[in-house]
Amino acid sequence: MSRTLFVSDLDGTLLNKHDRINPESIKIINDLVSKGMLFTYATARSLSSASVVTQGLSTDIPVIVYNGAFILHPATGEILSREGFLEEETEEIIEVMDKFHISPLVYSFVENVEKVSWSVSKENEGIRRYLNLRKGDRRLRPISSRKELYQGDMFYFTCIGEKDELQPIYDILAQDGRFRCTIQQELYRPEYWCEIMPAKATKAEAIRKLKEIRRCDRVVSFGDAINDIPMFEISDECYAVENAVDELKAIADKVIGSNENDGVAKWLYENNYSLLKS
Repeated sequence: MSRTLFVSDLDGTLLNKHDRINPESIKIINDLVSKGMLFTYATARSLSSASVVTQGLSTDIPVIVYNGAFILHPATGEILSREGFLEEETEEIIEVMDKFHISPLVYSFVENVEKVSWSVSKENEGIRRYLNLRKGDRRLRPISSRKELYQGDMFYFTCIGEKDELQPIYDILAQDGRFRCTIQQELYRPEYWCEIMPAKATKAEAIRKLKEIRRCDRVVSFGDAINDIPMFEISDECYAVENAVDELKAIADKVIGSNENDGVAKWLYENNYSLLKS
C-alpha cells in the first residue's frame, strides 16, 4: 500500500490571520492522524515559535523548521537533520550586511544553546513586532555590541525592513550558490523580510529526507507563498490555498479553500474520508 506524507506550510496556509489553527482544522487533522495519516508541517518558524501557534495539533512525526534548515522531533526537540554555514560563509554574509548598514536577527548556537540575537540599538518597527510576538521565548538574546551579535555557530539570518533597504543584499547573496535567499512582504504587514540560509536549507530537501526517514513513497503538499515553490516542485501533488500568491497558484495542481476557511483540513478530510470510516 502506498504511504503518503502530507506536508503543510503554516503561516497563511494552515494558520489563520490570528496566527492560530482553526479549531475545526485541529479536530479534522487530529482525527485523521489518529487513524494513521502521516501529517507534518514545514515552516520558516523555529520549533519554539511553531509550537505556540500549533498548540493542540497532534503531530506524531518530525517537523521541518527554519525553512528546512532543521528536521526536529516536536516533543523532544531532538535534531534529526541540520544544515549550517561554514565560518567563511558567515563572514561574507556579514560583510555584505555591514556594507548596506543592515542589522539582522541572528540565529545561532551559543555555547550549544539555540539563541536569536539582535542589536537593541538597531530595532525597527518590524523587529519590535517580531519580539513582541515572542515574549518569554528563551532563545531571545538582546545584545549591545556588533561583536556579540555575531557570536556562536550561526545558521540563519533574518533582516526586517523596507524593501529598498533589503533588496541590495538579496541581489548580491542570491547570486551566490552557497546561499539560499528569499525576500517577501510579511503577511498582513507593510515590512519586508529577507532571509539568508545555507543552500541546502530548503523545505524541498528536508521533505526528501523526511520521506526517507518515514519510508514514504508519495508527498502531498500545501502552501501559500513563493518560498513554497521548491516544496511544490518535488511533491507528487501540490495544492495552493485560495489566498496564495499567483506564482504558487500557477504551479499548483489545484487551488483549495483559504487559510481562514479550513482549506487544508477540508481537503484532507475529503481525500482521506475512508480513514475516518475505518
